[in-house]
Amino acid sequence: MSALDDLRQVIRRIEGARPPRPAAEPVERVLGGEIVDTGAGSILVVRHDYPLSHAIGRHRLHAAFALDADTLAVIGRPGEEPADATRLLFLDAETTGLAGGTGTYAFLVGAGRVEGDRFVVRQFFMRDLDEEPALLAALAPLFAEASAVVTFNGTGFDLPLLETRFVLGRHRWTPSFAHIDLLRPARRVWITAMPDCRLATLERDVLGVERDDDVAGAFNPALYFQYLRTRRAQPLVRVLAHNRDDILALVGLLGWFSRALDDAIDLTPHELAGLGRLWESRDAERSTTYYRRALDAGLSGMAALWTCLRLAAWEKRRERWDTACALWENAMRCDVFDPRPWEELAKFHEHRARDFATAHKLVTIALDRAMAAMAPNRVIDDLNYRLGRLTRRINMVGGFEGPQAPTRHS
Repeated sequence: MSALDDLRQVIRRIEGARPPRPAAEPVERVLGGEIVDTGAGSILVVRHDYPLSHAIGRHRLHAAFALDADTLAVIGRPGEEPADATRLLFLDAETTGLAGGTGTYAFLVGAGRVEGDRFVVRQFFMRDLDEEPALLAALAPLFAEASAVVTFNGTGFDLPLLETRFVLGRHRWTPSFAHIDLLRPARRVWITAMPDCRLATLERDVLGVERDDDVAGAFNPALYFQYLRTRRAQPLVRVLAHNRDDILALVGLLGWFSRALDDAIDLTPHELAGLGRLWESRDAERSTTYYRRALDAGLSGMAALWTCLRLAAWEKRRERWDTACALWENAMRCDVFDPRPWEELAKFHEHRARDFATAHKLVTIALDRAMAAMAPNRVIDDLNYRLGRLTRRINMVGGFEGPQAPTRHS
């Protein structure tokens, strides 16, 4: 007998002595749900109820459902203005991949809505991929009853993926609901104040929530495929907790917008400026009010420069020149060089005040600062052109010899 045969006999003896592997515990017992027949098959449904007084960090659930139609319109997409905040459906999907496409399944979909005096989160989990018809059948009535679906980056991922699954499953996808993607208003409010606008970042820094033992969403597909191979559901407990926390974070974030737009909480200068950006396409007066409040509250840096320029543009449109000039002068004091306030103020003095000398001085200083800041050649060329024209105009009216326009040497 060869050494290889001896090794095989040893392996067989070891395997024969190993106790049989215990059967996997039923998934509904591990995850705490029940198997529900949808008429298109059965699916596991895990339900969690919360009182509307339940706190998500510094905010309570009920704040999200006090939104009026005007505020919902500001947060939502243009043309999609849900009138009833109590029929909002908060949605988050965990999928078998992050790239989307026809080969990507939503193996877990969490959906939360108000039912009476409770906020109810239902999580629909596919125990195998052939349970997708049951998943779609369970989701269809929730979509039909919703005034709007609330997601975070649902425009780019969740809803297109679900639409694909509905179409491939030969279900009609004709949603009558509006869509509120909270990533859009979040970017307008916090783009200058935070390193990123991920939901986890906003949950921590805006809502004041720190998750314990959270599993990163990128690992969820691997954990699901591991479950399909082993039928052991214990690792999925954290996946469902992650999904449920995402839905509660959506409610908390919408509640923050509700209170912020109603002036019910203290706001940072960056948040005030962000609300100005949020209102700009809807109500110019309210937008400029928030911009002014942000500057009065001490907004600084590039955010202050941008805000001054936005406010000055509105004042210029209304021909309130004293206010516009003061805002351009304020923007010029920013530590980072930006040619726009210098050019706007120079144009005012050249074309409206007819003060060519002041315009010439402004452009000369702007050129010096542009050269020191290594501004793009296009900026240098534009300023040189303006300075040359001003020099010629001054010479025509008074024989003034202005300084030679500096040029950049390559």
